[in-house]
Amino acid sequence: MDRNLALEFIRVTEAAAISCAKWYGKGDKNSADGAAVKAMRERFNHVDCKGKIVIGEGEKDEAPMLYEGEEVGNGNGLEVDIAVDPLECTSNLAKGKLNSISVLAAGPKGSLKTFPGTYMEHIIVGPKAAGKIDINKSVKENLMNIANALDKKVEELTVVVLERDRHTQLIKNIREAGARLRLIEHGTIVGGIAPAIPNTGLDVLMGTGGAPEAVIIAAALKCVGGEIQAKLSPHNEKTREDAIKMGYTDLQKVYFTDDLAKGNELMFIATGISDGPFLKGVNFASHNIITYSVVMRAKTKTIRFVETHHHVETVYGL
Repeated sequence: MDRNLALEFIRVTEAAAISCAKWYGKGDKNSADGAAVKAMRERFNHVDCKGKIVIGEGEKDEAPMLYEGEEVGNGNGLEVDIAVDPLECTSNLAKGKLNSISVLAAGPKGSLKTFPGTYMEHIIVGPKAAGKIDINKSVKENLMNIANALDKKVEELTVVVLERDRHTQLIKNIREAGARLRLIEHGTIVGGIAPAIPNTGLDVLMGTGGAPEAVIIAAALKCVGGEIQAKLSPHNEKTREDAIKMGYTDLQKVYFTDDLAKGNELMFIATGISDGPFLKGVNFASHNIITYSVVMRAKTKTIRFVETHHHVETVYGL
């Protein structure tokens, strides 16, 4: 897709990040999320594309969230499928913690896989360990293969895992294998992409997280290399039934990176809201607001980090 479109999408995530960053640490996650959604939707109206939200925050009757099936953009230009999370790590932002971002992935119509709003078991690595993982193998065997690919000892690997009760056995297995562990409260997207970004100090993500987030991560990995393997893991009977209605009857089927995000016309864009492993958060300076974003394009396999200084009067329309 056009590189100019990538620049327009950066403005979308910047707008969402700035709007919700004002709620950092104030304990009001609903207001923070609402501010991000409102700003993102408004900025989308200025983008030259015929966009459709294929991964959003629920159904149309849950508006004002950006819902699945919502049309965005000004109606001109390319037809684009878009996956969004205006505020990833809502709870972290409300509590004044790390890893909050505003994020979107985009590609031509039909390029992004859609799933019900349920969980996926997944394992995610960066480019050097791509092709060396197997979700059906044991934790120990995967960690040994990843360590060999990265020319490290297992004891030197750092594994990212969501701190959840469902991961008790996984955490035990990782520790028994001897690897280091980074437990995170929230932030699967950041944690999943970090192993593919140089110098984050994170080597692999393991565990169960959201299926929509897995698609966004896959789009990023198509831009920079790396691999995700995932299997649907419905967390209750309703989501199991939703999966079956959508045609997902084989819950043992393994989905690879190309299954989740197809082609080389994909983009991944994110703006930091609070500090994380590869993006700084929004900085409210004296007379301007500074944002830190990343834009990735699969076609060119580029990662661009963008620091933007926004004039306060322009941002707030004063």
